[in-house]
Amino acid sequence: MKIPLADLKAQYLTIKPEIDAAIQNVIENTQFILGKAVTDFEQAFAQAHQTKHCIAVGSGTDALHAALWALDIGKGDAVVTTPFTFIATVEAISLTGAQPLFVDIDPKTYTMDPNKLEELIKSSEGKNVKAILPIHLYGQPAAMDEIQKIATKYGVKIIEDAAQSHIAKYDGKFVGNFSVAACFSFYPGKNLGAYGEAGGIITNDDALAKKLRQLRDHGQSEKYKHQFWGHNYRMDGIQGAVLGVKLKYLNQWTSKRREIAEKYKKQFTGIPDLIVPYESPKAYHVYHQFVLRTKKRNAFQQYLTEKEIGNAYHYPIPIHFQEAYRHLGYKPGAFPVSEACAEECISIPAHPEMTDEMIEFVIENVKAFFRKV
Repeated sequence: MKIPLADLKAQYLTIKPEIDAAIQNVIENTQFILGKAVTDFEQAFAQAHQTKHCIAVGSGTDALHAALWALDIGKGDAVVTTPFTFIATVEAISLTGAQPLFVDIDPKTYTMDPNKLEELIKSSEGKNVKAILPIHLYGQPAAMDEIQKIATKYGVKIIEDAAQSHIAKYDGKFVGNFSVAACFSFYPGKNLGAYGEAGGIITNDDALAKKLRQLRDHGQSEKYKHQFWGHNYRMDGIQGAVLGVKLKYLNQWTSKRREIAEKYKKQFTGIPDLIVPYESPKAYHVYHQFVLRTKKRNAFQQYLTEKEIGNAYHYPIPIHFQEAYRHLGYKPGAFPVSEACAEECISIPAHPEMTDEMIEFVIENVKAFFRKV
């Protein structure tokens, strides 16, 4: 049985008439950049997270860079994040001219360790920290109550990287309500994915929302009136239309992801040398990826591949080991939890298009591998 890590074609077929009609409407109205489909999606996405504003942009990377830029973060500033992430998080910091600083992750949640965060900010290295950029990794929100306390104590801003955590919650509140802004990716494989590149920023700050809308459109408040220089971060109309349709199904799809995750955890908990995802008691995890951890990862991946069970490493090289960031001077052992996770984590299928037979096939084969080894 062949089971992909994600199945976008199967998802499309379940909502094909709505998707096709929405795309056709954009084409017929020739609103290819921004337009009504994008505006309608912005309003619905903000409402889904109980925030005031959503600013739709061209990608998750655009969202991160625009949010940092709009907050006047730049040369001479430092921004704290974690090294166990996709490079876009850190690139966005670098693109502003600011310095990225890293703290390690919590070994259970894989999100920013608040104790390490405060240690860094209190140190001489942290004297120029202007913002904290926690990552809600794999769909698990970071410990935002503790991070908020630290940010308030030291007078720094928070920007949430929620690229993998659409409608995730922490302490009963949706992500995006713990910071000045939260940034999302709508890359096709995300829980809420476009049919191309797309991203968004949510905020409750009216002035910041206004600035971001201008910044994404070359700094103009109206055509040919540019108050400051910005960039082209505009969302395509077709992406807004697709996202508007798919957003209506996000709660349903997320519930299915959580249902599969619970089945997996029930079956896999207690297997030697296999760590299952942990869900913080305060969190509503949305399982963008279902990530197992084992020291036998390479053999496990080979076995899954032979059984045609989709799998992937997220993320096998932490940022401080990437050639692009070698200049920061971090040595092996600087972030031991991140480094261990990079060597041991592997994602398996847990998407809402899976049938009961597929779920059982994955369970049987995961258990069979660990019985054998």
